[in-house]
Amino acid sequence: MNAAFATGKELQKMDPVFGQLSFDDHEQIVFCNDKDTGLKAIIGIHNSVMGPALGGTRMFNYANEWEALNDVLRLSRGMTYKSAITGLNIGGGKAVIIGDAKTQKTPELMRKFGEFVHSLSGRYITAEDVGMETRDMDIVRDVTPYVTGISEERGGSGNPSPVTAYGVFLGMKAAVKQQFGSDNLDGKKVLVQGIGHVGEALVEYLTKEGAIVTITDINEEKLYEVAAKYGATIFAGDDLYSADVDVYAPCAMGAVLNDATVNKIKAKVIAGAANNQLANENIHGAILKERGILYAPDFLINAGGIINVYAELEHYDKAEIMRKTENIYNTTLEIFDYAIKNGMTTHHAALTIAQNRIDLRKIENSKR
Repeated sequence: MNAAFATGKELQKMDPVFGQLSFDDHEQIVFCNDKDTGLKAIIGIHNSVMGPALGGTRMFNYANEWEALNDVLRLSRGMTYKSAITGLNIGGGKAVIIGDAKTQKTPELMRKFGEFVHSLSGRYITAEDVGMETRDMDIVRDVTPYVTGISEERGGSGNPSPVTAYGVFLGMKAAVKQQFGSDNLDGKKVLVQGIGHVGEALVEYLTKEGAIVTITDINEEKLYEVAAKYGATIFAGDDLYSADVDVYAPCAMGAVLNDATVNKIKAKVIAGAANNQLANENIHGAILKERGILYAPDFLINAGGIINVYAELEHYDKAEIMRKTENIYNTTLEIFDYAIKNGMTTHHAALTIAQNRIDLRKIENSKR
């Protein structure tokens, strides 16, 4: 139908990107479709002021394409600020593949996805995310150089999850220091929601520090495996959000801090690996602040993964990866201090500092 003759309802359907609430002046959205492999993917490039857009590919069985689009818009925006707040000279992007990673992911599908990435000529560089493994990135590397997080055998930095977990651990320690006066986690009750690659690694760090760890996940087999391995307790209550713990660590999907949950939380600190934990960063961030709950901005403390894969572009070693990741601790404390001094939420404090860096680079670029 010609747009000139479309009704209001039809026009809304024809405007899926600009009409999304999650759209934040994204530079480019690419819809990828291949009948032979079954590939249905969306690549989001949010901002390239700091450099090419770098961000992982997530494969998830979304309920519909609108849900997938919303996710890629939110995730790619988050990557822009994650890289900026961490001091990396890289832009923000993300990709999602619609489908079940366990049953629908094939080498052919990954190669075809790699071809779409390659067609962008380096504007977007992909990496591993939910539903992806290092071996998948190796397959993508067969058809394009615009991929990071490939195996160490092929000259890459390998699985970024342990480094992501380490950054979250350090961000959590900073938040605990801010809230309780000491960053010692020994004896602190921590609930970890989601024990995938990052969540399990976080449980290991917490256990070694002496924290009392409770875990929850939709995968029961994994729950019992991790519980037995680290001596963690499996959450058995009816409502995990009202659990009597010191720290709540969301490490699964985003938007867990929403209208239905944000007023239930008893934890005094929220620090986890999940992206976009605040369903509405204005409303829910403010509620947490009013309730005296300290929120460690997710895009800051989970930046270890992007630091790890960025090493492949800048050619720095493991020691430098860990040094940059360890700086998350100090940056998190600086964000808390900035938020207090300026009377804003910790999330907006982090966004402000990240945006200031982007704006400065934009001015510098315009003078060249």
